Amino acid sequence: MPPMQYFEKAQSSFKPPLVANENAFLGDVASSESTSPGTPISGGFYRLEKGTPLDYTYSYDEVKIIVEGHFYIKDETEREVKAEKGDVFLFPKGSRIIFRTEDYGLAFFVGQRKKDTL
Repeated sequence: MPPMQYFEKAQSSFKPPLVANENAFLGDVASSESTSPGTPISGGFYRLEKGTPLDYTYSYDEVKIIVEGHFYIKDETEREVKAEKGDVFLFPKGSRIIFRTEDYGLAFFVGQRKKDTL
């Protein structure tokens, strides 16, 4: 059995790289790819700053929890919610989601995909 992995103070020390537009940052902190190659899960942080909304279609299932700031999250049915600290979302594979913010938002996610693949 592999040992647990510990990422001390990851919320404040991990800086996700820019992945889209001028204001969307996302990076994986951990993955089960080496122990579950057929069904890996990867988790990390997503940060969005004020600016261009991110329009994203999921090619995998993901759970996201808001840890700082806020987002406005809209799905393909046009339902939009203000997501704040402590809120949890499930985005099923195939979901088209638009993320925006008036300031910034930081979320932790776990997705059923290989590390560093979107």
